[in-house]
Amino acid sequence: MSVELPLWRAIGYFRVLALAYAVLRYLTAYHQFLHPVSGWIFLGALSLWTLASTRAFAGPQRCTWPVLGMDLTAAVTGIVMSGIIDTPARIHAGAPTLPTIWAAGTVLGFAGKGGWRAAAFAGAVIGAANILGHGGISPDNLHNIVLLLLAGCAIGYVIELARASEAVLTRALQVEAATRERERLSRDIHDGVLQVLALVHRQQGDAAELGRLAGEQERALRALMTGGRPAEEDADGERDLRPLISRHADERITVAAPATPVLLPAAAASELAAAVAAALDNVRRHAGEAARAWILVEDEPQAVTVSVRDDGPGFPAGRLAEAQRDGRLGVAQSIRGRMLDLGGSAELYSVPGEGVEVELRWPRSGHDD
Repeated sequence: MSVELPLWRAIGYFRVLALAYAVLRYLTAYHQFLHPVSGWIFLGALSLWTLASTRAFAGPQRCTWPVLGMDLTAAVTGIVMSGIIDTPARIHAGAPTLPTIWAAGTVLGFAGKGGWRAAAFAGAVIGAANILGHGGISPDNLHNIVLLLLAGCAIGYVIELARASEAVLTRALQVEAATRERERLSRDIHDGVLQVLALVHRQQGDAAELGRLAGEQERALRALMTGGRPAEEDADGERDLRPLISRHADERITVAAPATPVLLPAAAASELAAAVAAALDNVRRHAGEAARAWILVEDEPQAVTVSVRDDGPGFPAGRLAEAQRDGRLGVAQSIRGRMLDLGGSAELYSVPGEGVEVELRWPRSGHDD
């Protein structure tokens, strides 16, 4: 919801309440006017206009400049009529005009539509009508005009700030969404195309396998370029994490998982499995083809945790930050970035000569991480 809509709602309520106040004031003093019937006719017309324009004052799109022009005309007409149908003694004594504080609603409407400058214009017109048509230059008139101008300009300035802040926030959200999409594409490309290139480097003689993987990556890239995702990521409902992890098991990779299904939302299961695959790819590239790895899946009420540990050489402190600065985003994007997008976390622990452990944690809905 727009941040200025509550202000417009308040202006609409103010106009109705101010109308009720004007009618009650006139009801208690109409017998003192020179032409009381004219006052009742004006207030009747003002009531009809206020009720008819209530929906228009629900927001800046509906409250057009012609509507505000009619509103200003009604306020000025009531002020000028007050100087004609009231007695000179009451006017000089500071008697209120027929619309009384209802005229302030007009200034607030101009403030909401056009900011403080429009509010200053409406306030100046109403102030001129008070001076020329009801009471002239008097302390009471000047006091009321100053208050009207200050209130209208202040509200207009606040609405301008609210609109500017909302525009900045909208732009920031758009930039954040674009950044997250670029990171997603970077992860998918890293997990697909770059891994195929690594396989080309390692298995130059296996042409059939390379052809199959190349076809898979072609389809994945076409889906990414058209704004879609691979078909297996479009599944709804829940998915068992175990088969997604167990497919990595071989003579060098040991998988330990619960005997019962580890059910996760389909998107979360796919992304968590992709993070595990990225961690294993790092093992193969940095620890060597002969390195062993162990995957442990833990299903708890609060969270699902997947640990990937290897017996490779490990890495020294600061190595991950250095890799990210050099543009190697395997950990930053494919592992940590993917888990952060899921609302989870990824922690890496390593001591040189003692391998690496990657801990992926995804908190279940309704539980604290």
